[in-house]
Amino acid sequence: MTQATILNDGPAGTAARLMQGEAGAVRAAVVLQFETVAANQDKRLRDLTDDLVLLNSGLDSLCFAIIVAELEDSLGLDPFSDADEVFFPVTFGDFVALYETAALKAAA
Repeated sequence: MTQATILNDGPAGTAARLMQGEAGAVRAAVVLQFETVAANQDKRLRDLTDDLVLLNSGLDSLCFAIIVAELEDSLGLDPFSDADEVFFPVTFGDFVALYETAALKAAA
């Protein structure tokens, strides 16, 4: 399992780390939440590749709701309610990109 340290300094801090070369910070936080929630919910998680379709990940809708809530707490980002246009990610790569984009917007 991948270990990641999540600093709870909100979207500005996350975005600042991204701008300072820690481009993997958001991805690491997302991976950690997927793995943690899968373990806590006794789900068998598939390998988290960018082309993994979320519906085939082994997680259910409750798991995704928990992941989104935990990422909001840890990163201070909720790209689903902050977006002007609703976008639902299809793949794991889309999900990560959604949070990376939200972090960059928060830094602007």
